[in-house]
Amino acid sequence: MKITIVGTGKVGSAIAFACVMNPIADELLLVNRSHEKAEGDALDLSHASALRNSNMRIRAGDIADSKDSDIIVFTASIPYGDPTRPRTELAEANYQLLCDWIPDLAQNSPNAILIIVTNPVDMLTYAAIQLSGFPPNRVVGTGTLLDSVRYRAMLSQQLEIHSDDIRAYILGEHGDTQFAAKSVAMTGGERFYDDEVKDEIFERTVGMGYKISKLKGFTNYGVAMATMLILDSVVYDLRHTMPLSVLVDGFCDVEDVCLSLPTVVGRQGITRIIHPRLSDDEQQSLRRSAAAVRRTIEQVGLA
Repeated sequence: MKITIVGTGKVGSAIAFACVMNPIADELLLVNRSHEKAEGDALDLSHASALRNSNMRIRAGDIADSKDSDIIVFTASIPYGDPTRPRTELAEANYQLLCDWIPDLAQNSPNAILIIVTNPVDMLTYAAIQLSGFPPNRVVGTGTLLDSVRYRAMLSQQLEIHSDDIRAYILGEHGDTQFAAKSVAMTGGERFYDDEVKDEIFERTVGMGYKISKLKGFTNYGVAMATMLILDSVVYDLRHTMPLSVLVDGFCDVEDVCLSLPTVVGRQGITRIIHPRLSDDEQQSLRRSAAAVRRTIEQVGLA
């Protein structure tokens, strides 16, 4: 199993470290615009790996070295600057990064699973499908996975139920139009959450990424572990269901954009997209998210 991580900034390095702590690959390749930064990370991680009783090969390289990767994790991004900057403001510059990297990465690893972490993740997941030429089942974005994890964690504290036992999703755009699918939130098959509780916790969830960024300047650990959930499910063919950014196939009259829906992920990538029974308001929210992502797609001239 060969995993390539493109971009060794705060997020890419955290994902690489998570891969060392949970050594799921035989080879881990780090690719970065600054080769020296990738080389430094590779050396440091190799020493950490020696303490994990692992023989995983860790090295820095370029696109040619990524040849025959099984999974490519794309995290490269321009600097955020203001940590509370809206993700959509990164769209044009980060789209150019994808244009520079994705076609050659895809040509060198034509059978890879491509995981997009860079923001705005929904538009860039859509762009990655176009630029790679991969079938949509092999391109997925982290989407609202971390948002949903945060939502469940806060519901867990409020309800005194373990977060693993709570089925609750944030869906739609990984951005300001995301929404909590309250009508399908449940534990043990029972929908007992008070709407006031869910609304209050959802509002805190939406602002959590911005809050963390304002406090420390960026977010990296949460998204790194969220990415590891996807990697685990691919490597071990676990078929876990998680909210990820995928090409929507006409659900709720939405198509030709990428948004987060509950998605089953295994060794071949996306094995199934779940279509939950959303309320009328939630369907409207999904369509609002689609319109927002479509505007960003058009903004970069991709439409």
